Amino acid sequence: MKSSSNKINLPIIVEKDEDGFYVVECPLLRGCYTQGETLDEALTNIHEVIKMCLDDETEDAVSDIANIQEFSFHTLAVEV
Repeated sequence: MKSSSNKINLPIIVEKDEDGFYVVECPLLRGCYTQGETLDEALTNIHEVIKMCLDDETEDAVSDIANIQEFSFHTLAVEV
């Protein structure tokens, strides 16, 4: 994010993997993910990664992301 100091709310997804690590991603930002041994560590890490990802975005892209009014997460049962 270039010169703006506005705060935006971003969705994140947290999952605990088979090794016990917390894996966190922000689905609105490409390549924006990290992990941590604890949930607190993972959340601290994703905060830093989000800031880096936003710094790489154009002001227009950040504005588009900031203007998203609703984001929902759903599960879908798929037979395998």
